[in-house]
Amino acid sequence: MATPAMDMIKPLITLLAIVNPLAIVPFFIHYTQGCTDLQRKRTAWVSAFSAFVVIAVSALLGLQLLSFFGISIASFQVGGGMLLLISSLSMLNAEPAESKTNKDEIRATEVKASLGASIAVVPLTIPLLTGPATMSTVVIFADRTQHVWELAILVGYGVVIGLATGVTFSLAEPIARVLGKTGINVMTRLMGLILAALAVEVMADGLGTLFPVLHRAA
Repeated sequence: MATPAMDMIKPLITLLAIVNPLAIVPFFIHYTQGCTDLQRKRTAWVSAFSAFVVIAVSALLGLQLLSFFGISIASFQVGGGMLLLISSLSMLNAEPAESKTNKDEIRATEVKASLGASIAVVPLTIPLLTGPATMSTVVIFADRTQHVWELAILVGYGVVIGLATGVTFSLAEPIARVLGKTGINVMTRLMGLILAALAVEVMADGLGTLFPVLHRAA
């Protein structure tokens, strides 16, 4: 049985598995080719801050939005768990969890980048780093918090994710040289396996609440 401390670490592990900035390194290098070092660094840290904002807003306002639309947290857990499971399957195929960018979007982004437009928020932060799977995960864990300090820790994990993203993107080229495509793929698949297990647990909690007979059967 998990201790409270382990339960508090679980959101961070889940978010690291979903966001997984290592898997986005090739995209970052591709989108920022031709940029100066200063532009590349600025893009990295704007993406990092944007990722933090997405996580913080989801943690602080996500439950209120569910309440506004009349969606139960159990239903959201089942839907969010399915979304996490789909994301984990993408990662097991060595693809980013949140990547839904098609070839036309990539070409459009390249044109924006060539014109000097910032690509830090779209598509680097949304949808590549933080998309529906990330947002739903944060909302699910926000519902499990019982004290303000626990919610503050969840928001703090957004800071950790942001810092990890900023550092990873800032060191994108050395990381790509050291790990290579194979190393990044292996890391992505490992994160996908962890995420799949967590997705099943989230779905099981939601189904157990919706159908109490499942808890009795267990």
